[in-house]
Amino acid sequence: MRIDRIKFATALAKKDINILRLAKLSGVSRVTISGVKHGKSCARTTAEKLAAVLGQEILEEEA
Repeated sequence: MRIDRIKFATALAKKDINILRLAKLSGVSRVTISGVKHGKSCARTTAEKLAAVLGQEILEEEA
């Protein structure tokens, strides 16, 4: 599953959260979050964990 990079970065800024803090809040590793931030895909469960902290708007629309 892909997370929209722009929406992801915007959500981080709006919530004033850095990658380390997001890792602690979501239970997802820093390395995985960094990969997602740079456009890599991730497992649905990972996307759901990140969306739970940042908001559902970060998820890309599925075609």
